[in-house]
Amino acid sequence: MSTPVTDEDQRELAKETGKSAGKIGISLLVAIALGYVLTLLVGRWLGPVNSKVFLSFWGILMGLGSALSPLEQELSRQSAVARLAGAKPGKAALRALTVGAVIVAVIAALTLVVPVLTDRLYDGRTELGFIVLLGALSFACQFSARGLLVGAQRIGEYSWLVLAEAAVRVLVLLGVFLAGLTGVVSFAIAAAVGSFAWLLFVRPVSGLVDPHVEGEAWRPITARIVLLLIGAGLTASVITGYPAMVSLLAPGGDPAQVGVLFNTLTVSRVPLLLLSPLQALAVPTVVRLSGSAAGMHRLRRLLALGTLGTLVVAAVGFVVGWLIGPWLVKLLYGAAFVAQGWWVAGMVWGAVLLTALQLMTAVLVARTQANKVLVTWAVVAVSTALVLLLLPGDTILRAVVGLAAGPTVGLVVAAAFVLRRPGNVRAGSDV
Repeated sequence: MSTPVTDEDQRELAKETGKSAGKIGISLLVAIALGYVLTLLVGRWLGPVNSKVFLSFWGILMGLGSALSPLEQELSRQSAVARLAGAKPGKAALRALTVGAVIVAVIAALTLVVPVLTDRLYDGRTELGFIVLLGALSFACQFSARGLLVGAQRIGEYSWLVLAEAAVRVLVLLGVFLAGLTGVVSFAIAAAVGSFAWLLFVRPVSGLVDPHVEGEAWRPITARIVLLLIGAGLTASVITGYPAMVSLLAPGGDPAQVGVLFNTLTVSRVPLLLLSPLQALAVPTVVRLSGSAAGMHRLRRLLALGTLGTLVVAAVGFVVGWLIGPWLVKLLYGAAFVAQGWWVAGMVWGAVLLTALQLMTAVLVARTQANKVLVTWAVVAVSTALVLLLLPGDTILRAVVGLAAGPTVGLVVAAAFVLRRPGNVRAGSDV
């Protein structure tokens, strides 16, 4: 049973959340800048054709990382619930980590051993598959560490971990370039190294878990994590993994033009990068707000206003993307990267809606409604996949329309779920 939350608690929560968001926001701005340094440098050094191969690899690697984001949210939830009880998460956290690591390892191994997947995703370069496998396993540890830190309100260390991931990638990338190793595989290694940044934070994170606390058993933990990771995998297929999804479902097209499309997609995804780690912060916040009727009312009001605001921002982004998108892509990547205005417009529309969807599903995670998370992202991914498979036209048209259509349908479903009045948040699951 949840502890009642007073008005004073609400004010303190708002103040604490604001400070936390400020700290994370600063680290995010730096991390985003570093992330764009990496993609811009790789795009310029490799050119449109080779950057297409790299971005397909990058889509799989970061797609598996994104698929593990519910692991961060689940552990932040466990940590927040334990903190309210004056305790620490225990074996349940370790079980969640184990389940997440096994799932992504199996998926990464499949892209390595199935020839058609290796050909379409890595252009037949099996070494890229090995890099993905190692990076995915390390991402499981990294997202677990992030979840424990943010759930325990260790915002400073969480922010440094976010920064370290991006900084390590760029530093290794520059080292590789200075050594004259400017190939796709060398850059792929540099990109994957960032997933090992958690090793710098082993000591503070290890103190946030008490392995003597039993917690939930394997079965409910596994059921919830599997559902959440499936949902997140569907999410990743239309976000970080979208270049790989296009390569699988809509192959063909001019390699140089598709390479430009993939790099244009990177530019359009700024809103998603801005809000991604804030999902984990949203989970413990929702847990606390859901402890009282006043908190629930405030939460539903914020969600309703946020949904309407998202549509307005998406419309503005559509127009701005159409007008200045091609110029911005050429400025960032060089004269060889010629994009069309309607590409950028459709991508920005979809990106803004996806930011809202990510935050809405974080609310569902906090409510332990894993089944609704799965339904939401299944709708988005299936809608997008159907466009890629069935829409008449070339690869470019199908890719852009899929990016806009899938999130639009998904937003309707997610809004219907989160705006319903739920019961109190509990530590268990509805799975």
